Amino acid sequence: MKLFDLKGRVAIVTGGNGGIGLGIARGLAQAGAAIVVAARNAEKSAAAVKDLEALGAKAIALKVDVRDEAWCRAMVGQAVGRFGRLDILVNNAGTNIRKPPQDYTLAEWREVLDTNLTSAFVCSQAAYPEMVKAGGGKIVSIGSMLSLFGGALMSPYGASKGAIVQLTRSLAAAWAKDNIQVNAILPGFINTELTKGARQQIPGLHERVLARTPAGRWGEPEDFAGAAVFLASAASDFVTGAALPVDGGYSVQM
Repeated sequence: MKLFDLKGRVAIVTGGNGGIGLGIARGLAQAGAAIVVAARNAEKSAAAVKDLEALGAKAIALKVDVRDEAWCRAMVGQAVGRFGRLDILVNNAGTNIRKPPQDYTLAEWREVLDTNLTSAFVCSQAAYPEMVKAGGGKIVSIGSMLSLFGGALMSPYGASKGAIVQLTRSLAAAWAKDNIQVNAILPGFINTELTKGARQQIPGLHERVLARTPAGRWGEPEDFAGAAVFLASAASDFVTGAALPVDGGYSVQM
């Protein structure tokens, strides 16, 4: 369908070399977009590029530390230099440190906030003028179920992901006049490297997630392909400021 066709579009996916980010990148690639995989681990990014090229997509890898403003702005410049435009930005890069709130250092707090939240703001700022030049664009930021719920061992993570929803709403209101739609995806419990650590650290987490999730399973990175293509395509041109849970129904249960 033309509504979901991304041929000729260019997308940056931060943290796009694994997990949810790679699942999203694959979906965008299959819809026809050229992909810029932006992440710190060059080896993983090179493997992700080969994966995307096998799907028939044009793809490049850029080494980026999203905690650094200069790197983020250079990333956008390099993407435009390579492909000539920028249409889609997926703010997916993220990290977590699990501790009781009283045990965090300020440096740890800042690391999580800078990686998860400040990077999304700076990357969106950097993408804005290029999207204006292109006549519009799509920004998709990755929140979390922790955008909605509290987590005893995830104070900075929850704070960053709650703020992602408010940042999404603010950017959506500011940039609608420029034909830029800004939305968020809120993953539930997904099988990734990040959540493997959580299952090891939090006894009974796996069983509790299964019991609460109507779909009866943990999510997989490929579960995000459809939502990302929708929010990156013309199909969502009148959708902005939304936060879409992709959680198998976890958030609708009492």
